[in-house]
Amino acid sequence: MPAIFDMIQDAVRADRYLIGIHAANQLDDRGIPDWQVVAGLADAVLIRERPHDSPNPAVEVEELLPDGTSVKAIWAWLGYNKVAKLVTVHYFGR
Repeated sequence: MPAIFDMIQDAVRADRYLIGIHAANQLDDRGIPDWQVVAGLADAVLIRERPHDSPNPAVEVEELLPDGTSVKAIWAWLGYNKVAKLVTVHYFGR
């Protein structure tokens, strides 16, 4: 079975993803357009897989925004629907 990170990246590449309400609010509060985090997943660096998270397994990744800002994004894997979900986004050190 592929790693959670691989399944999430594949789902996002295939436009099978959603953005949770919390993530949407965080993006809005930080002035980050959602497409930047979605696009940034392709080159993201895996920080940690969290296979036992409930209700869905998740990954923490470091992504670079187009302006060079580094952010930490949490993506979850909704296995029943084979969909990735952006859970939240944070700046490092802020």
